[in-house]
Order: sequence, then structure tokens, then C-alpha cells
Amino acid sequence: MSESAPSSASRHHLGGNRALGIAVLSVSDTHTEEDDPSGHLARDLLAKAGHRVLRYALVANSIADVREKLELWLADAKVEVAVTVGGTGVSSRDLTVNALEVMGGKKLDGFGELYRSISFGEVGPLALISRAALYLVAGKPVFALPGSERAVRTAIEKLIVPASIHLVEELER
Repeated sequence: MSESAPSSASRHHLGGNRALGIAVLSVSDTHTEEDDPSGHLARDLLAKAGHRVLRYALVANSIADVREKLELWLADAKVEVAVTVGGTGVSSRDLTVNALEVMGGKKLDGFGELYRSISFGEVGPLALISRAALYLVAGKPVFALPGSERAVRTAIEKLIVPASIHLVEELER
């Protein structure tokens, strides 16, 4: 059994085999929907894990654009989880986390802490400049991931896929 795969005993706590409806939003000023390797990777990894990727788009690094797209998607009952890719760094153009805050999201600190801990093993001290985060917006989890393919793979395979079903089930209670 791989280190990242939960044991059958802990799998109960993480949720069953339910296919979640997921929306993927890439946030970039340099890519297009056709040329978005990290957004495409996110969609592929989530589908490979058995989830339904219901929505995908790419918007500019703009609080208004991120907010507009997410509010529309999160109002759809079929969308149970949203994943954003990009806009989580420290530059003045990295605004995804700011958009989630403006939307009144409730931050769940554990995701960002765990992501940075895992990322430290991969990229060293540069992990500390990531603002990867998990917010609850409109009662649904929104994972904000850095824009690199490595970051997307790490977050989805090691954290989002193993924990998102249980998280959604808890929010439905």
C-alpha cells in the first residue's frame, strides 16, 4: 500500500466512493483555456479519481472575475466542490485567495498547513510563500491551489481526493 493511500480502516473516516460534482477554475493572465497545463491536469486527476468535472473555465487574475465565476458555479446544486488553480502566490496579481475572502469564505487552516508541509519536502523553503487554502463558500469547499503542475498534482492526489468526499458529507449534515 502506498504511503498516500489511506488504509481500509481510515477510508471510512475519509468518505466512501461517491463521485462528486466538481468545478475547476484556472486563474491566469498568461494562459488560455487551450493552453492551461495545470487546469487540464486538475481536471484529468479529478476525473481519474472518479469525480465528475462539471465546469471548467479560465479567468484573469481579478477578484471580480474569480468571484463572478465561482458565485455562478456554487449556486448550482450539482457543483459540490470547486478547485481553483493559480493566483495563490504573493505577487500583486495573485488575487484568488483575496476573492475567496471577499466572498465571505470561512477558512479551514488545515489544508494550507498540510499542503505547505508536503510541499516543503518537494521544493524546500519556497513552500512558505504559497497561499494555498481551503475556504467554505456558500456551504461548499473551494480549494485554492498554486498554478504549477507539481502543486496541482500534490494537492489533488495527497489531500483533495482522499478528504473531499468526507468533507462534503460533513457539510451536508
